[in-house]
Amino acid sequence: MNFKTAFAAAAVGLMAMAPVNAFADKLTDILNNGAVRIGVLADSAPWGFRDGSGILTGFDIGLANMVAADLGVKAEIIEVTGAARIPSLLSDQIDILIAAAGATPERAQQVMFTAPYVATDLGVFGSADSADFETPEAMAGVSIAVARGSTLDVWLTDNATGANIVRFEDAASALAAYSAGQTQYFAENSVIVANAQGAADLKLKFRIRQSPAHIAVNQGEHNLLQWLNTDLFFNRLNGKLDALQIEYFGEVSAVPNML
Repeated sequence: MNFKTAFAAAAVGLMAMAPVNAFADKLTDILNNGAVRIGVLADSAPWGFRDGSGILTGFDIGLANMVAADLGVKAEIIEVTGAARIPSLLSDQIDILIAAAGATPERAQQVMFTAPYVATDLGVFGSADSADFETPEAMAGVSIAVARGSTLDVWLTDNATGANIVRFEDAASALAAYSAGQTQYFAENSVIVANAQGAADLKLKFRIRQSPAHIAVNQGEHNLLQWLNTDLFFNRLNGKLDALQIEYFGEVSAVPNML
């Protein structure tokens, strides 16, 4: 055995004897730190919003606290905007993203997604007396408010090429612009619309697709991803996820099986 071969063999032996903590991943870091940083929305009822007392609440906040409790660590809830959700994860400002995030092939190149934890409908909404649309092409010439960088923004940009897409920083701003008459329609998910002011007069004008929401973690964090999938499965079986949906959505939606 020459020197290089002997050195390589010795190095492999030392790595095999090294403690597991030397190769700690995000799940291990969270458990060792006793805290988990979870990014949530604070401007998108019922996912995340402030109640009349200014307390942050909502479906995703409830789920974030559930995850932290099951981990046995402190929940550090960090507010993020829709556009900053993925960047906040990539820049290590948060450990886990629970912010009504839809999974797309483009996003999956940057982060990893759990199985869906809830599902809503994405669509274009307007007043009861406004025109319906049979196809994306039929939206040519109409103005549609949308949150910048959202799944809806991407879909409309790619498919409703003739529409006047007016982008705002978040869902609340897009809805406010529509309500103020700045646009003819707005694009959003059904649970946000159901909780919006004047919801009774808002009707679905074009259904884009069902939109499952997923928890996201950074690429390579397979142990954390597997733990989160197990936790979602466990809380679906024991009824806690269903109870959370009823509390904030008023019903239990069918969630696609993507495990």
